[in-house]
Amino acid sequence: MPAGVSWPSYLKMFAASLLAMCAGAEVVHRYYRPDLTIPEVPPERGELRTELLGLKERQQRRQPCQQ
Repeated sequence: MPAGVSWPSYLKMFAASLLAMCAGAEVVHRYYRPDLTIPEVPPERGELRTELLGLKERQQRRQPCQQ
């Protein structure tokens, strides 16, 4: 076995780490509660606020005025 560990000890450690990983994922999903609602109609362009706030304003300020 890896690192000279016996099979029973290796399997116990594997089971404990798998259990801890699954328990941690369950805790995170209960804390952050994903939004599973699916809207009937997709939102119109600009209605869904996913852009970084302030990014468009900074980009518009950088563009020179066209004469």
